[in-house]
Amino acid sequence: MKRLGFIVNPIAGMGGRCGLKGTDGEDILAQACALGAVPEAPGRATIALKQLLEFKDDLEVLTVSGDMGQAEASELGFSTTVLFGTDGECTTSADTRRAAQEMAAAGVDLILFAGGDGTARDVYAAVGADVVCLGVPAGCKIHSGIYGINPRNAGELAGLFLNGKVLKVKQAEVMDIDEDAFRKGRVTAELFGYLTVPHDEGRVQGMKAGRAQSEENAVEGLSYYILDSLDSADLWIIGPGSTTFGIKQRLGISGTLLGVDVVRDRALAAADVTETQLLELLGPKGGPSAKIVVTIIGGQGYIFGRGNQQLSPRVIERVGRDNIIVVATKTKVAALAGRPLLVDTGSEETNAMLCGYVRVVTGYDEQLVVRVTA
Repeated sequence: MKRLGFIVNPIAGMGGRCGLKGTDGEDILAQACALGAVPEAPGRATIALKQLLEFKDDLEVLTVSGDMGQAEASELGFSTTVLFGTDGECTTSADTRRAAQEMAAAGVDLILFAGGDGTARDVYAAVGADVVCLGVPAGCKIHSGIYGINPRNAGELAGLFLNGKVLKVKQAEVMDIDEDAFRKGRVTAELFGYLTVPHDEGRVQGMKAGRAQSEENAVEGLSYYILDSLDSADLWIIGPGSTTFGIKQRLGISGTLLGVDVVRDRALAAADVTETQLLELLGPKGGPSAKIVVTIIGGQGYIFGRGNQQLSPRVIERVGRDNIIVVATKTKVAALAGRPLLVDTGSEETNAMLCGYVRVVTGYDEQLVVRVTA
């Protein structure tokens, strides 16, 4: 009988589609709820746990009451041991740390947790590198290298590790950023330590990498290429990132570095929009034509599902796959060393629609063909 520690941070990722860039702090969580945000983490945790169903009779799940794990595990029919109950409806980082500590003391074989970088920090603070852990990506940012590429991959890898089919482990970075600075357009990522994770490059994402100053000329070239194409659609939805921000700067609009902005007639139509605002601007099918411009997260390869959750499955499906433009420098593409681009939108149907091959704009009238996978 294997013992799995299972932790869900139920509020992780709730600020993503609302454009809040995180849910750290009670005030931000309240804003997210006021904007209609709904919990994303429980559903993503369930997807991961489903990958373990084939040997659930040989698995004891140690977890926390309610939405911190018990509800998801019990619904799937797993045998659960509830370590403690939480006070009230809102869970805290202290609950996550306590859960990880008690799981480590109970001698679990693996701690599988669903959340974002803040959750990873809490798990690291509780157990350090002494327990093998694996994250189910459910947050907004996810700079850390301790998460599965998507929830399904995280569950698959957990199963392989528990069954002795993946034996190697590695030390992976736990990173987090200052969310207040992030909302003001400043990215200040800090390394907090290393967690021990199962070693599988095909199922675990890398740590987010920044952009070198030497790439500025390449960004300028691809920016002008996009600017020359702006009249081909009514709306241009430009995602976050330093590469796409270069396009906004050269267009002369006061767009946001870390938000999603909308351009109409070469002018800023809406800044730092939410999913709801995007759907209102797009209207029903047959409404304004639109294109989405996104870039690649350096070191990881994501084009959807990390830091741009405002570009939700509903938005993507309304715009259409053929109207998505990916921009990145050749250096950023080369740094992936042949690995594909990644999508993790929260909808398996949308992920499947996005898979295949895509042209990545790397300069003025220069493109590379790169594979996209979920």
